[in-house]
Amino acid sequence: MKATDMQREWPAIIQGGMGIGVSNYRLARTVAESGCLGVVSGTAVDTVFVRRLQLGDANGDMRRALSHFPWPAVVERVLGEFFIEGGKLAGSAFRLLSLPAAEMSRARLEVLVLANFAEVWLAKEGGGVIGINYLEKIQTPTLASLFGALLAGVDVVLMGAGIPSSIPGVIARLARWEDAELRLSVEDNQQDEPVQMRFSPRELFGLPALPLRQPQFLAIVSSHVIAKALQKKANGPVDGFVIEDYTAGGHNAPPRKARRGEAVFASGFSSADVPDLAEFRALGVPFWLAGSCATPERLRAARAAGAAGVQIGTPFAFCDESAILPELKRDVVERAKRRRLSVVTDFEASPTGYPFKRIVREEQPEEIAALRARARVCDLGYLRRPYHDAAGRLGYRCAGEPVQTYLHKGGDEADTANKLCLCNQLLATIGLAQERDTGVELPLLTAGEELSEIARFVGPLQSSYTAGDVIRFMQGRAPAA
Repeated sequence: MKATDMQREWPAIIQGGMGIGVSNYRLARTVAESGCLGVVSGTAVDTVFVRRLQLGDANGDMRRALSHFPWPAVVERVLGEFFIEGGKLAGSAFRLLSLPAAEMSRARLEVLVLANFAEVWLAKEGGGVIGINYLEKIQTPTLASLFGALLAGVDVVLMGAGIPSSIPGVIARLARWEDAELRLSVEDNQQDEPVQMRFSPRELFGLPALPLRQPQFLAIVSSHVIAKALQKKANGPVDGFVIEDYTAGGHNAPPRKARRGEAVFASGFSSADVPDLAEFRALGVPFWLAGSCATPERLRAARAAGAAGVQIGTPFAFCDESAILPELKRDVVERAKRRRLSVVTDFEASPTGYPFKRIVREEQPEEIAALRARARVCDLGYLRRPYHDAAGRLGYRCAGEPVQTYLHKGGDEADTANKLCLCNQLLATIGLAQERDTGVELPLLTAGEELSEIARFVGPLQSSYTAGDVIRFMQGRAPAA
């Protein structure tokens, strides 16, 4: 297939699906209204959803979306459990959902479906093309989450952080209202006995209430090797790839072993981690480049290399429409203008063991120490890893939970060193921090290595910019400030 064929009918700009909740429905809707692909984050969206309800849903968006859900009785049950008129009392804790697991109650599954439905429905209010981003590593919420997004008419499903070979088939089955299964990845599985998660739309909601359209599926990968494996082993079509390199924010793929003569970079990555675009062109499907791509020159170069376009995260993360707390965004923008911040690749922070990009704000050296000093508690559980104990029973553990708890579950103490609670701390970043007797959860900021370049979107007297500013700049319709 020629490069020009691969570039047809797809937007040149994809807005990254940044979690937890950073890529919310407001940001995705704004981007989609501009003719680009707006993407909401599906990571922990159920917790984001119930915390918005507990804060009183001041603008009424959640309830407006839920009024379009086909089963009002489900909506009534969930609102009755989590909605607080006027919002929870200041200083009180958020009510928690039960932790996600291979088997969940009907009520827990309903929350997952509703949360994904609401986020996609609100994003699509503007009439644009909307995608939702999930992580392969966070498996237990996937089936119910996908069904909720399908009910709202999501146009594209994007998934990375692993090899999502089962997802195309799962999407197809759910779109036909058929039962879907997903094999759970389990550690210490001595007998290699498969653990299958199952979701039945008809058992949960009855006979099909409306036809569902099957969305496109884009896999987020770091190398052509993974892309080829997906094309060969996936149980359905992979419609394209987002090629995310080691400069992108959030989690990165682990560095590959550098061969003799290959350049090793200060971040710990090397030229071995640079994607081979010739190999991607040979796959014959559209692809987008991601990681430090937010300039018109990078967009033109990507398309000249055969890409359909680029995916952009960091500039959208700190624009007005994203969910990051306004005061945090203003601080980052001002520091970017003065080059008073940097991005480091932290190989210890994430409980997943994957490298994680972390913002370092100069003159605040105590920030990381404060994040690590929190009293360890794992009460959200999205990054827990399933394992089998000595008796073959299924359990869950997280390297960020209390160390003794992790050891009791058979974990290695070395895995717990300097781990952060990404779940709680990323929720704090968007204004949904849990309040505890031991203190309020602190925010954690992540971004790609191009972070300082967001200064190009603001003038000398400005401290903020919009998603529209980013898009106009990328399209060559506005000069850099």
